[in-house]
Amino acid sequence: MKKNTLIAALLVVVAWIFLPSCGSNAEKNTALQAPETTQTETPPETAKRQRADDDDAAGENKGKAKKTSLSVTQDAKTATVKNLSTAYTGETTASAKYAAYAKKAQEEGFTQIALLFKATSASEKIHANNHRSVLEDMGEAVPDVKPQYTVKTTKENLADAIAGESYEIATMYPEFLTTANAADNQLALTSLNYAYRTEQRHKPLYEKALAALQNNQLNILSAQYFVCPTCGNTYDSTPPKRCRISMTSSERYLKINTI
Repeated sequence: MKKNTLIAALLVVVAWIFLPSCGSNAEKNTALQAPETTQTETPPETAKRQRADDDDAAGENKGKAKKTSLSVTQDAKTATVKNLSTAYTGETTASAKYAAYAKKAQEEGFTQIALLFKATSASEKIHANNHRSVLEDMGEAVPDVKPQYTVKTTKENLADAIAGESYEIATMYPEFLTTANAADNQLALTSLNYAYRTEQRHKPLYEKALAALQNNQLNILSAQYFVCPTCGNTYDSTPPKRCRISMTSSERYLKINTI
């Protein structure tokens, strides 16, 4: 009996010693399985430096965009000068060529067509002078133009005029206007637009004259033309009180009714 009591007491002591050890190990195992996580805060100085770096990057990108914009604008300005020089050369040549075409038409007995060419020659000279004025205002050199062209029959000359106007309407002046707009050159825009819109008037006049010539109906063509001194707008009938392009008073129009 005494022996049993002693064994029981011994078991109690062993259990008392063993259990804390198990609890400690359990806690250690739990700690290993699910470690505690803590969020590391960015020190104020580090955050400040990061913001400064971000601001520098944004400023650098903005600077690059501004430089690109300036470069595009400068390119447009350079191209506008070149385009005005090209337009001046073209209009100067067209004025001389149409004057020669007028003389040829008169020689062939087509007085009405001669009057048309005389009117458009005056119109193209106005365009050339406008382009010249813009170049001079910009401080740019004006080309020294020596017109080169070939005079053929009146029928062929009309076809040539139609082709020239078609190119200016569909391609040349729209491109020149887009570039002048990018350059924000208002004077260039005005001069180029005057020419562009006037050429849209000239083309149907030439087409009408060519059809009349082919159908032997020259009597349907006008015997007088009116040219706006500001933009070159051309009418084959009495013009409105003010030019539909430049708003110039019709009292100032050039009247073409003699060769």
